[in-house]
Amino acid sequence: MNTIDKTQFIQFVTEIKTKIREAQVEALRAANKYLIDLYWNIGKMIVERQEAHGWGKSVVERLAGELQADLPGNSGYSAANLWRMRLFYLTYRENEILAPLAREIGWTHNTIIFEKCKDDLQCEFYIRMTRKFGWTKNVLIHQIENKSYEKYLLNQTSFDETLPENLRNQAKLAVKDEYTFDFLELGAEHSEYQFEQAILKKIRNFLIEMGGHFAFISNQYRLKVGNKEYAIDLLLFHRKLKCLVAIELKIGEFEPEHKGKMEFYLSVLNDQMKLPDENDAIGIIICKTKDKTVVEYALRSAAHPIGVATYILTPNLPVGYSGLLPSAEEIRERLKGL
Repeated sequence: MNTIDKTQFIQFVTEIKTKIREAQVEALRAANKYLIDLYWNIGKMIVERQEAHGWGKSVVERLAGELQADLPGNSGYSAANLWRMRLFYLTYRENEILAPLAREIGWTHNTIIFEKCKDDLQCEFYIRMTRKFGWTKNVLIHQIENKSYEKYLLNQTSFDETLPENLRNQAKLAVKDEYTFDFLELGAEHSEYQFEQAILKKIRNFLIEMGGHFAFISNQYRLKVGNKEYAIDLLLFHRKLKCLVAIELKIGEFEPEHKGKMEFYLSVLNDQMKLPDENDAIGIIICKTKDKTVVEYALRSAAHPIGVATYILTPNLPVGYSGLLPSAEEIRERLKGL
């Protein structure tokens, strides 16, 4: 018998484990799709019987009683969950986009979305984000309560003018209009140094709030230009956009000169740090406050892709914020970036 080569055997075991994991993932997906299809059909049957026979609410209670008598201990067929199945079907039955999309995420995530979201586009956003980033139940609830949908769609960037068309939508979905850093445990009064240090201590939470696909590279990243050194507060990498992301932290209001400094950083990153297979770097300036009109004027002359956002330490959303959202057509176009 030939002696088994250790390196070849380890590679063989790794390949087998990969196959097993892939099969497990596919099995979970298939099981989830089967369950969603089942719940969809139950919801459809309830609606159709009510419409055909004029049955009222009592039919759901009676149906739950019959199912639980035959399936004791199975909470999936409680009256509350049967009502959710009915609502699930009613919510998506006439939507050719959402009906198949909903089958790609779990039932619990679906119920959170169709119970908490107000319109189809909002539902589509959270379904796509959950599918793309693998949000847990708690992360999804946090994102909805923090109005991530609105904050992504209201962002202010120069991406339309400075990025190629194939990157624009994805880039816009990488920058929020406002970030909620309630996990930083900062007081109302804090310095930029304290702000940065608090982020470093909670870097995982920070990257989650940034929205996904971001990887941390360094803080106070040094750039040498001529005889001087400059430091970028935070340097990240966006795996989907394949580019460096420079972040500047400001504890005051956005000022037009912040844009000029960021453009300088991006020029240097593109010349000195960008690899041949990477796209141009983008910049995100995160301020305590901003005047949207000032930001709009400042970004008009931007030669590099820059986004300007604000941050808050406690979740809130200004009154009337949702009234500023783009048109349905613009939202649908941006969602293609997912």
